[in-house]
Amino acid sequence: MLQTLPAIMPSPIALLRFADISHPERGVRRSELVRVRAGVYAAALEWEKLAPWERYLARVHAVALLRPDAVFSHESAAALLGLPIFGDPTVVHVLASPGTTARLIAGVRVHNWTGDRELIEVSGMLLTSVADTAVDLARSRHPAIGLSVADGALRLDPRLGVANFVANNEARSSKRGRAIARWPLSAATPLAATAVESVSRAVIEWLGFPPPELQVTLRASTVDEDRPDFLWPDLRVAGEADGDLKYDGRFGSPTDILKRQRVRDARLRTQLKAVAHWGWYEATTVDPLRTLLLGHGLRPIRPENPVPLFSLRRAVAPSAPHRVSPTASQP
Repeated sequence: MLQTLPAIMPSPIALLRFADISHPERGVRRSELVRVRAGVYAAALEWEKLAPWERYLARVHAVALLRPDAVFSHESAAALLGLPIFGDPTVVHVLASPGTTARLIAGVRVHNWTGDRELIEVSGMLLTSVADTAVDLARSRHPAIGLSVADGALRLDPRLGVANFVANNEARSSKRGRAIARWPLSAATPLAATAVESVSRAVIEWLGFPPPELQVTLRASTVDEDRPDFLWPDLRVAGEADGDLKYDGRFGSPTDILKRQRVRDARLRTQLKAVAHWGWYEATTVDPLRTLLLGHGLRPIRPENPVPLFSLRRAVAPSAPHRVSPTASQP
C-alpha cells in the first residue's frame, strides 16, 4: 500500500549537477566546490557550515537527484523524515526489487526488498514508511539508536503506537534482527522529546536505576508550570538531559538560556530535593551519568546490563555531543 505524506526534509544546501557547472573539477581544485557524490557538487563554503547530519541529508538528496526512482530506507529514510540521525552515516540506503543482490556501490547500500515494507510517497520521493523505518533501524543498529528513532517516530505520528511497531517486527519474513529490535520498539514513547533523552533513558535502564517518569508537569506556587525530562517522585529528584545544541546560539542567547534555566531550577527546587543536569558526553560515556545519579541519591534496583553499555561507547559516543540531529525544539 502506498501512502502520501505532505513534505520531507529539504536539502540543507543547493546541489548542482555536473552538467550545470562549467568545469566543476576546477572548482574542486580551487576549493570553491565540493563533490557531494559523483556528478553532484555544492559550494564549499556552504558545505563547511553544515552539521554532520545535514551533510548526510544532502548526500541522500544527491542520490535522489541522480536516481529519482530510488526507494530510500534505513538512515536515509530517517533523514528525509526528520528522525534522529547520529553523525554523518555517509552510506545512502535504498531498496531494490526482489531477487536483487544486496551490495554496496559508490556509497549506496542496496537492500533486497521482499515486499514486507510499506512505502510512502513524500514530495515525489519514495521511501519506507515511518513505522518500517523505525523497525529497520531497531533491527540493524545499536538498541540506543533504535530507541531514539522509535521515540522520534512516535513524536512524528503518535497514532502509530508501540503495538504497531512490535507487530511489524514480528511479522517480517526475516528473523534477522528480530530479537534485537524487541526492546527498543516495545520501550518507545513520544514523551522523550529529543535523542539525548532517548539515549539517556536507555542508559538509565541498563545501569539498573529505577525508571523515571517522563515530562511530568509540576506547578510552583506561581502560575509557572515546569516539565522536567525525568522525574523520580519518590526521591524528589528531577533529571534534565541537556543537548549541547541548546547552547550553540540557534535557540537564542546561551547566556539568556542559562539564566532561564537557573530560574526554572530554583522553581523546581521548591518542590524537589535536587535537579540533575547532564549532556551527551555524560550519557554516552556512561560512567559520568552513573556517578551523577548516585550522587543525587538514586540507587540501582537491578544488576547492570554491561553488553549494551559497552557497545554504546562505539555506537553513539563518537557522535556526541554535537553530531546528533536535533528532533525537537529545546526548552
